[in-house]
Amino acid sequence: MSQHEKVNILMVDDQPSKLLTYEVMLAELNENLVKANSGREALEILLKTDVAVVLMDVSMPEIDGFELAGIIRQHPRFQKTAIIFISAVHLTDLDRLKGYQRGAVDYISVPVVPELLRAKVSVFAELHRKALQLETLNRELRRLSTRLMSAQDEERRRFARDLHDGIGQELAAAKIMLDGMLQQPRGAAKERTIGEASEIVDRAIQQVRSMSHLMHPPLLDEGGLFSALRWFLEGMTDRTGIQTSLDLQPPEFPRLAPALERAMFRIVQEALTNVFRHSQAKTACVTLVQKENSLLLSVRDDGKGVAEETAQLRPGSIGVGISGMRERARELGGELRMKNDNPGTTVEVLIPAVIASAQETFVTA
Repeated sequence: MSQHEKVNILMVDDQPSKLLTYEVMLAELNENLVKANSGREALEILLKTDVAVVLMDVSMPEIDGFELAGIIRQHPRFQKTAIIFISAVHLTDLDRLKGYQRGAVDYISVPVVPELLRAKVSVFAELHRKALQLETLNRELRRLSTRLMSAQDEERRRFARDLHDGIGQELAAAKIMLDGMLQQPRGAAKERTIGEASEIVDRAIQQVRSMSHLMHPPLLDEGGLFSALRWFLEGMTDRTGIQTSLDLQPPEFPRLAPALERAMFRIVQEALTNVFRHSQAKTACVTLVQKENSLLLSVRDDGKGVAEETAQLRPGSIGVGISGMRERARELGGELRMKNDNPGTTVEVLIPAVIASAQETFVTA
């Protein structure tokens, strides 16, 4: 539920004139006003509709307000539904106590002050809206948590497979060759075997270095974001065939705070991984622009684009990767945006320089 999505307010009274009066009073709230002329009709509506607030008269035929409130509270769905009584007759402290015992959150006497009624209903409507938003966020959090664990398991499997199929096989072959050398007499064949074994070990070392650098490139600490990005883009072009480019503005790009450089690198890494896996793109461009009051990172490709729900970052439509990029941006006080460019997709991250101190925000190399 969005922040401004309307909620339902159920008004229950056996007199149509009173329902019309309440409707006029509450019209300014711009919520969905639902009317019921009896307790039975109110129960039928409640079973079919999510209601934020029930506004009811106490004195009604067949099922009065007290009985209706008791029935509502017995249902698990309506344990926390706000019930407000309105009465022109039952005005004693015992009547109020009875109302609260039946589950009312407020008790209003007649004549009703319109401003007071709107204020009370507005508070409980907003509380209901916030509760629905929190429930939606909790569901999304559980979904993302499950996907994150799956992604971690998949990454572990990939890492183990790379170790076994790549480095493990290379080292096993080198060992077999070295063991065989012990049985060989000195000569050209033995020298050739030593050379081949050395090449295998070199390849294994290179694989270890590549895996280590992808996890955390030393260039990020030693040369800064520009050096690390240039290294990563060159490697991605070699591995995937996607032509990449890097545009820095200004060209003499300064060093940034370490946490900011790490976050920017990981966002680019994740964005380009998504380009490779999903976009069918042939080119990708990374642009980093530093201004006086902000830092703008954009990753653009010429692929097939993404679904509109994904571009709008709607809950349920984005995966762990995009969620991770958004959280990294939020941790820095920034914002992640996506848009379809027809062709292709652009991912943008805007980081405001909210701290004026150069020592805390932008660190000059």
